[in-house]
Amino acid sequence: MIPRYSRKILKEIWEDSNKFQIWLELEILACEAMEKLGQIPKGVSSTVRRKARINVARIHAIEAKVKHDVIA
Repeated sequence: MIPRYSRKILKEIWEDSNKFQIWLELEILACEAMEKLGQIPKGVSSTVRRKARINVARIHAIEAKVKHDVIA
């Protein structure tokens, strides 16, 4: 975002830590749906929710190494 054109609330929404946290929540919700469909074992989503942590610095380091801007 261009700082001089960005409102505080928009900066907060698109801040990397918030963006990655939202992506993680979506992945967990997808896991919950796949559990209900029997596509993955029961308990996977609760384990991911309990153990997953966002580390922005690590994400950027991996992306720099693999030269791709969306970490898998």
